[in-house]
Amino acid sequence: MKKLILMCAVVLGFAFTASAQTENKAEFKFNEEKHDFGKIPQGTPVTTVFTYTNVGSEPLILTEVKPTCGCTIADYTKTPVKPGESGKITITYNAAVTAPFNKTIIVTSNAKTPQKYLNIVGEVVAKVAPSTR
Repeated sequence: MKKLILMCAVVLGFAFTASAQTENKAEFKFNEEKHDFGKIPQGTPVTTVFTYTNVGSEPLILTEVKPTCGCTIADYTKTPVKPGESGKITITYNAAVTAPFNKTIIVTSNAKTPQKYLNIVGEVVAKVAPSTR
């Protein structure tokens, strides 16, 4: 009986420690997680900035910001973001092909939620040719 009680205490201790570590981690709070560019002219790259705040209790470190398409470039805050401070992820989309688009950017970090997904959407339309008279 003592062994059973001791084993339960050990299991509960590990469970409590694991949940406490999760609660003390860094965590994102984005200003937006999806950006709609609307209609953009073909051949004109467009850029947006996703701003986030670390609402956790440990420094937030982004380890990778990876667009799922070669037509999208990401740049981001590479230094640790302290609790209560903000960082930026800048996304540039190369509007080369006329069509609607929906692109995902995968953000990997040491946060409580280790992967976040950001989206950019819009429609690339043919550039209007200047009228000649």
